[in-house]
Amino acid sequence: MTRFLMTLMTSALLTLGATTASAQTAPKPVIHVITVTWKTGTTPEQIKAALDGVKALPAAYKGITRVWVNSIKVQGGKANAFVMEFVDEAALKAYTDSPAQTEGYKTYLPIREESSPFEVRN
Repeated sequence: MTRFLMTLMTSALLTLGATTASAQTAPKPVIHVITVTWKTGTTPEQIKAALDGVKALPAAYKGITRVWVNSIKVQGGKANAFVMEFVDEAALKAYTDSPAQTEGYKTYLPIREESSPFEVRN
């Protein structure tokens, strides 16, 4: 009985150690939140085109897993917010100046008055 308990305890400790080690080496997603104020005179169609461009990003850039563009509540004078989930920090860094970002900026930058980006990860 004692030998069985020792074997069980050893197995549990090894499993816990393996789980902890794999959690430490797993990629950590990064959430990129952007709040936006549009330029005066920007039309709803232009805003839709810019947000549609954001929605298309996961197909254009493999480092983005999901996006959210339907703003429910935005404070601080901003008009919209959108969120991009990146696989990890390396994917976020590689996105800068990538073809996907450059293409998305074609509809976004001409109508953007001001934006505030935030990156968050666990």
